[in-house]
Amino acid sequence: MDENRWFWNIIQNDFKTGNIDFEGCMRLLEKMQINFDEDHLKHIFKKTLDKHSGDIISMDDFKAIYRALVHRPEFEELFKAYSMDGNILPDGQLLKFLAKEQFQTEANETTALEIIMKYEPIDEVRKKKQMSFEGFIRYMNSEECSIFKSQHKSVYQDMTQPLCDYFISSSHNTYLIADQLMGPSHLWGYTSALLKGCRCLEIDCWDGNNNEPIVYHGHTLTSKIPFRSVIRVIDKYAFMSSAYPLVLSLENHCSPKQQEVMAECLKTILGDKLLSTPIGGEVDMTRLPSPEVLDFGDFHGNYLLFSYIINLLLLSALKFKVLVKNKKVGTLEQSLLRMGDDYRGEAEELSDSDFQSDDEDTDDTLPLHRTRSPAKRKGDRKSSIPPQKKPKVKRTKIAIVLSDLVVYTKSQKFVSFEHSQQHQQCYENNSIGESQARKLAKISAKEFISHTTRFITRIYPKGTRMSSSNYNPVEFWNVGCQMVALNFQTPGTQMELQDGKFLDNGGCGYVLKPAFLRDRNTTFTPRNVGAYSKPMSLSIRLISGHQLPPSAMSKTNKADPLVQIEIYGVPEDQARKKSSVVKSNALCPKWNETFSFNIQVPELAMIRFCVEDEVSLVSNEFLGQYTLPVMSLNTGYRNIPLISKDGIKLESASLFAHVWYY
Repeated sequence: MDENRWFWNIIQNDFKTGNIDFEGCMRLLEKMQINFDEDHLKHIFKKTLDKHSGDIISMDDFKAIYRALVHRPEFEELFKAYSMDGNILPDGQLLKFLAKEQFQTEANETTALEIIMKYEPIDEVRKKKQMSFEGFIRYMNSEECSIFKSQHKSVYQDMTQPLCDYFISSSHNTYLIADQLMGPSHLWGYTSALLKGCRCLEIDCWDGNNNEPIVYHGHTLTSKIPFRSVIRVIDKYAFMSSAYPLVLSLENHCSPKQQEVMAECLKTILGDKLLSTPIGGEVDMTRLPSPEVLDFGDFHGNYLLFSYIINLLLLSALKFKVLVKNKKVGTLEQSLLRMGDDYRGEAEELSDSDFQSDDEDTDDTLPLHRTRSPAKRKGDRKSSIPPQKKPKVKRTKIAIVLSDLVVYTKSQKFVSFEHSQQHQQCYENNSIGESQARKLAKISAKEFISHTTRFITRIYPKGTRMSSSNYNPVEFWNVGCQMVALNFQTPGTQMELQDGKFLDNGGCGYVLKPAFLRDRNTTFTPRNVGAYSKPMSLSIRLISGHQLPPSAMSKTNKADPLVQIEIYGVPEDQARKKSSVVKSNALCPKWNETFSFNIQVPELAMIRFCVEDEVSLVSNEFLGQYTLPVMSLNTGYRNIPLISKDGIKLESASLFAHVWYY
């Protein structure tokens, strides 16, 4: 291999004055675009210095450090299997590797040449349409060899279906950056959620001083921030990570007067971004609009197709729009009439039977059936609640100017699945607490799924989660719930599942639900999957790790790493398998262990790779993880990036595995 010449070209200036110290070693590796963990590098550098006195190293020493970080035996084995002489990989042999090992059956000579041009660092080798081992290493460590399918890193799903057909990335108590009892409220909560592609933000609104609404967790010691400032931040970051519609879920405790201020803020700050009237000025009672604007360029002047698509356009123009989710007075048609008449009314009353707040819902009982008749509703209450315990009915006023900003996301109190099917309009959304939703999913899964094929349903954490802990979102995705709201500020497995779920479809915050969760006549349930999905046999050979995060206990590469591979999905697919422990090696542990999974519903399954340090026989320390949808798995030899507990990518750390499924 022409390694010496390449090394000399890269590093000759750094060694003009002789040897280099640790800082020089780091700068040189950065110059060569080599990812490294500083603790691991210190460990290797110290071992090199132990061979001679002083605190500087020679070029030969640097080469040895470079090889320790970069030259991996598992890569060398693959390279030599396809190289004619063990030094060079011709483009034809690279093509064979892509087809046989990476299962890239569509790859051709152009594909191989593009890889060589992109990753081969030696000019002479590149010009001969060949790849050196150094180039092969760079390719194997690249995003192209990630376990996550490159096609899924951009929007690839059909975005012209109604909003209720998508899982929507949703946040709970978005303004909080710590617990919900005493933690601070901060604008960063909204900024960080939006930068992660979140498409449904929660805003708890209360009356503030000087007629300015405030945002905080009511009746707690959490700090307060101005509603106006929240909307300004949302305006700035709304579409920075995703172009698809953003929903503002208002938990509205404000007086009508301050609700009018809220409406003014929304209109003046968001401007044209705010959707305040139905698309085209008309209401479709049968179908929600879609997230996407259809492209007229595909129709090439075909009048019939153009006319057809003009009609569909009214249902597909929500891109770059902000939707307000709040209680609404009357219907959409009545809102349009009021706007046409330049209506000046101040507010209308809603009783507490129509008003829902996360704080007020005790979330511990299943709802009672209620008819539309006020008299009957009153009678039902008398028969269900002893007279001496009958609660005092309060009245909640909704300002008309705020009410009229609610279009396709009207908050509607959930009564029962039967009631919704008989009375609920497609643009009316329900919010259900996790405990109630869990009971419904257990005893009425079929009805729950039928409900979510028609109506956007938001799930929120129970109020007793004072530390802002999270529930497992998978159980609610399994029954088609669109807005499964989590506390984004709280790290843990639940948020890792959320982040992994919405890596899909370009991270745009909208993931199309499987067909069996969109079909109104479906009989699928999580415990009775039927023939709706084709089972998958998944095999993962965990080969090695590379520069795993050092243990917090030792701060060296002396961790004892192990890997847990977990499947989350329908109950039948839940699984967890654990590798052996590699003693005292976080730099380059080797496992070469194969794990097999039979997955009944891969469309709903998530896979999580969790790396831990075995601190003792009864406890492990989290080192890093990576979670993604099973349907986004790449086949072949793949690197698995690792993410810290705080959700930050560990640039130098990874696992290496071979993936196959059928």
